[in-house]
Amino acid sequence: MNEKKTSIMTKVKFTRLTFLLLFTLFAVNNPLFAQAPDGDAAAALPAGLSADPAVIAKGKEIFTGNCTSCHAVHEKVIGPALFGVWDRAPSREWIYNFVKNSTKVIKSGDPYAVKLYNEYKKTQMTSFQNYGPAEVDAVLSYINSVKPPEPPTTISTTDGGGTGTSTQADGGYTTAILTILIIVLVLILIVLGLMVNVLTKFLQDKEDLAEEDKEVVNQKSDLGKFFTSNGVIGIFIFIIVALSMKAGIDGLFTVGVQQNYQPRQPIAFSHEIHAGQYEIDCNYCHTGVRKAKSANIPSANICMNCHSAIKTESPEIAKIYKAIDFDPETGEYGENTKPIEWVRIHNLPDLAYFNHSQHVEVAKLECETCHGEIKEMEVVYQYAPLTMGWCINCHRETDVNTKGNGYYTKLVQLHKESKGGKTPMKVEDIGGLECSKCHY
Repeated sequence: MNEKKTSIMTKVKFTRLTFLLLFTLFAVNNPLFAQAPDGDAAAALPAGLSADPAVIAKGKEIFTGNCTSCHAVHEKVIGPALFGVWDRAPSREWIYNFVKNSTKVIKSGDPYAVKLYNEYKKTQMTSFQNYGPAEVDAVLSYINSVKPPEPPTTISTTDGGGTGTSTQADGGYTTAILTILIIVLVLILIVLGLMVNVLTKFLQDKEDLAEEDKEVVNQKSDLGKFFTSNGVIGIFIFIIVALSMKAGIDGLFTVGVQQNYQPRQPIAFSHEIHAGQYEIDCNYCHTGVRKAKSANIPSANICMNCHSAIKTESPEIAKIYKAIDFDPETGEYGENTKPIEWVRIHNLPDLAYFNHSQHVEVAKLECETCHGEIKEMEVVYQYAPLTMGWCINCHRETDVNTKGNGYYTKLVQLHKESKGGKTPMKVEDIGGLECSKCHY
């Protein structure tokens, strides 16, 4: 009996072991059970770089503010793509020296520096004397964390002559469904109309139909009488007057409002390419946005930081050359200069005061808050109405950014005492609705 029990237990254990082995093999080879490798763990982290989110965030801030005008992570722009630069460069020390003073490294005759200088049309890289190894390593850590863009999802299609690919948007399904619903509705209306005609004809041919019913079946609608009746005429007059008054009032409210204003500029500049595709920081061109009342229109010399070497054959770039009297063949400037007559898009009345640095540097607002998705605009237009009501609503809804700012310590304490600490401090709580804040 004991031998039989032992034999059964052995079979059970063997069955369990076999099941676990098969399940393990299945899980290892099945993508449903396979764990996606972590981006940082899948590839060995280059020496000296960090996966610390704080370091990567610092590197991104430096990269965005200083490097995006000439470099991208995975794409060649004015300068080379920076991903993997730690492997291509002779040494990490070489990168530190080149970032600090590229001109000095090139003039020293360094073979790799001279090769880069000649390959990229002898474009001088800006020297960053304030950045040491720690800042450069932070930038490299950020670059290492940026994964290459994934190719667009495609659906294979086979025609009679071969195979191709097509990208299908979700919007196509919605359009198809709406089209089908409309067709079904039209068919239902047609069927109902046919049914009414058939029933009417049937009742008219029926001999034993009562006289009252015959009058109902044979009666015809007199649309002329209906539309000329006093009630209908009165309703039409009321609607016309109401719509006219509403249009007049709406027109008065739009006086001075230039929302969606999109003028033609003397030079076709694309924010979609510069700020979107190449991720050039807004502050690189609009230099006053963090330190002055106005963001200012970029001067031509900022354009020339890049376009003295890139897109020199473009007709639009030729307009810049003409304005500053620059000869791209010789690289020399003349004296016959004239300003580029850019058309201002965002205008506030003279009686209103607005300070960019107060909102961007102190309040930490993003440019898109007021200017919309500027990175997607081929031609810039006025996104927001910029009316008094729009500004006031923003002051009523926006929390004051008090973190790390000792100026607000006492105000935050008073606000908590008065509000019971339940609601965050809004701009209106610190005088954001006072007339003198925006009006002289």
